[in-house]
Amino acid sequence: MGSNRHAATLAVALVSVLACSPSTGATVSGGASGGASVGAPRHKDAGAPGIGDKDFPKDGNGGYDVAHYGLKIEYEPASKQLTGVATIQATATQRLDTFNLDLSGLEVGDILVDGNQATYSRSGSELTVVPSTPLADGARFTVRVSYSGVPKPIKDPKNLGTFGFVPTADGAFVACQPDGAKTWFPANDHPADKATFDFEITVPKGVTALANGEMTRPAGTEGDKTTFYWREKHPMVTYLATATMGKFSMRQGRTPGGIPIVAAVDPRFKSSLSKLYTVSGAVTDYWSKVFGPYPFSSTGGIVDDFAAGYALENQTKPIYGGFAPDETIMAHELAHQWFGDSVSIERWKELWLNEGFATYAEWLWSEHKGTNTADAIFKSFYERPSSNAMWKYPPGRAQPRDLFNESVYTRGGMTLHALRKTIGDETFFKLLKEWTSQHRYGNGTTAEFIALAEKMSGKDLGALFDAWLFQPKKPAPLT
Repeated sequence: MGSNRHAATLAVALVSVLACSPSTGATVSGGASGGASVGAPRHKDAGAPGIGDKDFPKDGNGGYDVAHYGLKIEYEPASKQLTGVATIQATATQRLDTFNLDLSGLEVGDILVDGNQATYSRSGSELTVVPSTPLADGARFTVRVSYSGVPKPIKDPKNLGTFGFVPTADGAFVACQPDGAKTWFPANDHPADKATFDFEITVPKGVTALANGEMTRPAGTEGDKTTFYWREKHPMVTYLATATMGKFSMRQGRTPGGIPIVAAVDPRFKSSLSKLYTVSGAVTDYWSKVFGPYPFSSTGGIVDDFAAGYALENQTKPIYGGFAPDETIMAHELAHQWFGDSVSIERWKELWLNEGFATYAEWLWSEHKGTNTADAIFKSFYERPSSNAMWKYPPGRAQPRDLFNESVYTRGGMTLHALRKTIGDETFFKLLKEWTSQHRYGNGTTAEFIALAEKMSGKDLGALFDAWLFQPKKPAPLT
C-alpha cells in the first residue's frame, strides 16, 4: 500500500483502516438439483469458513490449498456487467464433504468439482460447495465456478474508502487490499494462500485490459470485442490480483538492467507516462541490488483516473489511483514487490513486515538520491513528543479496525533503522537479502525475522524489537 508519509498528497488516504467486517446476507442455494437446503447443518468433514486469522475470521477458508486460478471474464463498462468463469486448482488438506470459497454479491450459475455437478449454498460472502463425492485428504481437485452480475466494490468511508473491483466510465480500477478479490472472482481470499494466475479478459474494442505478469499471446479482436491474455507464473496473494481496464497510453520495453517493463496511464495523466516508465525502471534495478534479485518477470505501473487517493502494490504492476506518483511513492510500491508480494505475511496483524519495510525503502531511496538520509528522517520522527498517537500504537500488532495506521508504516520503518544502527550496515543489508531469499515466493512472520536478525548479528535483539514493535510508548533513544 502507498506510503502514508506524504500526508499532503493524494496518497494520504492510505493512513486509514481498511479492514472490513464480514458481509451478511440471506442464505441461498443452488446447483443442478436445487442445492443444499437453506439452514442445513454443515457436514462433518467441512472446510472451515475462515483460514484461521483471528482478526479476520471469515477471510480465506480452511481445508484446502489453492495452486492456480484460471480467470476468464468478460466485462462491459456501459452496463457494468461482468460474466466470469473461474477454474481453481487446489489440494485438499483434510477430507472434505464441503468446502468454502469467498465470493461477494455476484450470482453463481453452476459449480463443477472435477467435472461433476456440485451443489452449493450462500450466506453473505461465504460460498459453500458440496461436491458430488467427498474429497480425500491430499486429493488434488479442480473447481469450476460460473458467475455473473454487477461487481460491487467494498466501500468503507472511515477507512481507505473504496476497494475491490471498482467500475469506471471506461472500464474498471481493480485494487483489492485487504479482502476485495471476492468482489470479482471466487477465491481463498487471504494472503496465507498464494497461487499462480492466468487471466483471459474480454472487453469492448478500444479498451485495454491490464493484469499481473506478462501477456502470453497478443490480444485478439473479434467483431467489437478484444481479448487480452495475461499470466502471473509466480505465486501471488489474491489481494494483489488486478484486471484494470480502460483507455490507456502505454510504453513497453526493458529497464536498464534488462527487466521487461510495462507502464500505462489514463489519458488524463498522459504527461506522466515517461516518468512512470523511467523511474519505475530505475527503482526496480536499484532495489535489485539492495534487496536481492528482482523476484518477478516484469515490472512497471498503472495510473488510472479513479480518484482512489491511494496506491497499491499489485504484483508486477503497482497501481496509482487518480494521481501521478512521485519518486518516493514509486520507490515504496516497488519495494513491496520484495516485501509483501514475494515475501507475504501469514496474518494481517504482522502488516508491518510489508509497510514498515516499504516505508524504510523510501528513506533508502532518499539516501540513494542524495536528498536526505535515513538517519535524519528517523530523527525527525523521533522528535515527536511522547504524547503523540504514533507511540501508543505498537506496530508489531496491527489492529483489525486500524490496519493502516501511520504507526505501522512510520514506526515500522523506524524499527528497521533502530535495527540497522544496532547491528551495523554490513549485517543489516545482508539480512535484507537473506530474508527475501529465504522466503522468496512464500510467507514470513515477525518471529522468523527476529530469529534471522539475531542469528546473523550474533546479538540478543529481543529488547529492541519489543520496544519498537510491541510497547505502547515511545522507545528510549538509540545509543
